[in-house]
Amino acid sequence: MPTILLTAAGSYGDVAPYTGVGARLREAGHEVALATHDSYAPLVRAAGLEFRRLPADPRAPQPDAAEKARPADPGGTRALMGKAAAFLRELSGGLADAALQGADLLLLSTTTAPLGHHLAEAMRVPSLDLPLVPGAPTGDFAPVVGGGRSLGRWGNRTAGRLSLRVLDRLYADATRELRARLELPPATARTVRRRTEAAGRPVLHGFSEVLLPRPADWPARLEVVGNWWPWHAPDARLPPAVEDFLAAGPPPVFLGFGSMAGGDGERLGALAADALRRAGLRGILQSGWAGLTAPEHPDLLTVGALPHALLFPRMSAVVHHCGAGTAAAGLRAGVPTVPVPVTADQPFWAARLAALGVATAPIPFRDLSAGDGAARLAHALTQATATAARRDRARAAAHRLAAEDGAGEVAGAVDRLTT
Repeated sequence: MPTILLTAAGSYGDVAPYTGVGARLREAGHEVALATHDSYAPLVRAAGLEFRRLPADPRAPQPDAAEKARPADPGGTRALMGKAAAFLRELSGGLADAALQGADLLLLSTTTAPLGHHLAEAMRVPSLDLPLVPGAPTGDFAPVVGGGRSLGRWGNRTAGRLSLRVLDRLYADATRELRARLELPPATARTVRRRTEAAGRPVLHGFSEVLLPRPADWPARLEVVGNWWPWHAPDARLPPAVEDFLAAGPPPVFLGFGSMAGGDGERLGALAADALRRAGLRGILQSGWAGLTAPEHPDLLTVGALPHALLFPRMSAVVHHCGAGTAAAGLRAGVPTVPVPVTADQPFWAARLAALGVATAPIPFRDLSAGDGAARLAHALTQATATAARRDRARAAAHRLAAEDGAGEVAGAVDRLTT
């Protein structure tokens, strides 16, 4: 069987879904490696996949407090783009190191695809793009990183094309250096992107049409196949302390912000505890990158990383930042969501959940610090847990989602590429 290399970079939500894809491919008899950051090596190996290291780990030690306290660069967006470009340059070298260990097929995430296409060209192997979010221009919605506000069909398509050009600029330096290392003729990121589009290769998107219908104006090669779920052991169980807490009262509310709000845990924990008290609800707080903590109370429990697939169905509602994977996990669990989006594509998915009728109106994260954030969160919690129609819609969406097999669709596509 051919060796398949999955590549994924970024936060947990950017990486974990590919462990489920890899496990499905391994079960089908393939040799599968996943190239990602050191932080996720235990998860990759637990799923039975070979781990190959990528640099630029977002969980690596950060600059000291004095460095963090420095004023923001007055360049603003330009400085941010410069940091992103530097990240991609570092990532490109690691991707080359990982791929050149050997692979017969490259499976590429949103972040790694623009670099992986050069590797596929140099290695003369096929590749398949597996993005978690929609990136191709469409009239149906504006670019997902723009917050989800529609600009009209013409405006949405124009903004989508512009966003691709911005990405081409971000990848420009990494593209030049990678092609030189691989001894490929010079070509810009835009040229390679257009060449890849013209080749007509399929792109399989790992989200569900339950949450976001496939745009009708997309070319046929752009497919929406359903979510890919993070792998967890078939015999995995919640810890005894969590089971004891669940048994001690009515279903609690989950609150967590994943990789967002680093270092803001004490304030967020106190706010969450206040909101739960006002709403008369119990809660489970997931510490996450924020280090979320709460005062000791019999109706509150703080936990570390736990599989959403095991925890969310036991909740009365979930409060989170609405990253693509967490939004899908809440939908899969059949419980209402209180969206608190922070940045990037999170406002887009929060708006989609609200439009589907399975979530309250989003509360932008910044608004938790403005005025009485606890009162606003408490009101949303009451709406989420006391509205029967919202619970019914959440259960109906979960039933539809259960009929999908996104990882199976990837396995079928891989079979067609390798036979």
